[in-house]
Amino acid sequence: MRKVSRRAVIFDLGGVVFDSPLHALRTLEREKGLPRLAIGRVIESAGRDGAWARLERGELEYAEFQGKLQREMDAAGLPLHVPEMMRAMAGALRVRPDMLAAIRSLRLAGFRVGALTNNWAGEGIQRFAALEPEFDAFVQSYRVGRRKPEPEIYGLVCDALAVSPSEAVFLDDIGANLKPARALGMGTIKVSEPTRALADLQEMLAPRWQAPR
Repeated sequence: MRKVSRRAVIFDLGGVVFDSPLHALRTLEREKGLPRLAIGRVIESAGRDGAWARLERGELEYAEFQGKLQREMDAAGLPLHVPEMMRAMAGALRVRPDMLAAIRSLRLAGFRVGALTNNWAGEGIQRFAALEPEFDAFVQSYRVGRRKPEPEIYGLVCDALAVSPSEAVFLDDIGANLKPARALGMGTIKVSEPTRALADLQEMLAPRWQAPR
């Protein structure tokens, strides 16, 4: 079988280029004596019309979002103060130096490099904005009105990079966000640990790129 020629690499930000803000949620759950993943279950159960999904699509202002999410948490019986939760998540957005070095190395090697992130105009947004010059395309869910795993957003980043999905590799830390990318023909890498993920990327792009040492 002929090996697919990849010309672009697309990175999720939180949990891939940044440390995962989900770790902050796990810490809050432990501090409040909540079951693990309790916060995520409330967010997921609200679905595409819930506060979180609507914030990431840019349909809610940040203050309105916080009130709506607080009501969802209260209805679920979770003793959480939403502003505290959002500050904790923003504080976890620390850039992973090895990922940033890989992005720069990929561009030097001639690859198109994009960011595809679910985010919002609120707590922590300045940390996202600071990374934008590192990428050839920077697609943020709240700006385009779509969010992962909605299929349309993957096409938007490929269009911005001027590549077809089959020419791209996508890295994300959430498996559900990788499935639509894979269905479109992208190569996909689930990121749980940066060193392993970059080794997988090197193998996928060999011999044209090696991860920085």
